[in-house]
Amino acid sequence: MPSSWRTVDPDDDGVDGYRWLNSVVLPRPIAWISTVSADGVPNLAPHSFFTVACAHPPMVAFASVTRKDTLTNVEATGELVVNLASEPAMAEVNATSARFAPEVDEAAALGIATSPSHRVAPARVADAPVALECRLHSTQELGDTTLVVARVLLVVVREDTLGEDGYPLVDRLRPLSRLGRNEWGLTPRVVALDRPRRPEDIPR
Repeated sequence: MPSSWRTVDPDDDGVDGYRWLNSVVLPRPIAWISTVSADGVPNLAPHSFFTVACAHPPMVAFASVTRKDTLTNVEATGELVVNLASEPAMAEVNATSARFAPEVDEAAALGIATSPSHRVAPARVADAPVALECRLHSTQELGDTTLVVARVLLVVVREDTLGEDGYPLVDRLRPLSRLGRNEWGLTPRVVALDRPRRPEDIPR
């Protein structure tokens, strides 16, 4: 047992609540989001405050901490592509987190290949194993952050990531995640464990 505990009030002066959340809410999947501005300028940026928001209809959500180009573009056009950030692209994903000027196309500047999407204007990252083509559902202001909920219109997935059941395998997707500080998570160790449907199914 630990010998002592610390309590942290995120509203206290001198407490960095954002850093505390980054250090304890982990691992966080990365939405590598491609958008296009109202003027037609492509944008590509990673967001690690990201999750599934609804199953039926399928929706995902990400949070933009302060106003970034991704948020501005999504609000202006209503379209986005969530590319899966995969381990082989870690350097490129990290590079697109730099604060490029709004008139700069990050993918073009960094030599990241893109491919046309099927149902939305923003292109997908060509080498990303999965891309979710999405349309904006809603936004909600939360302090200095905007929560963005997007309806998934189409899933584009590389055939060689699929298992015998027709769904992607994590060791083939090789997803990246964000941890605390400057730390990144690589493909996790996977343990299979069936969920009990009833209390009687729980091993004793």
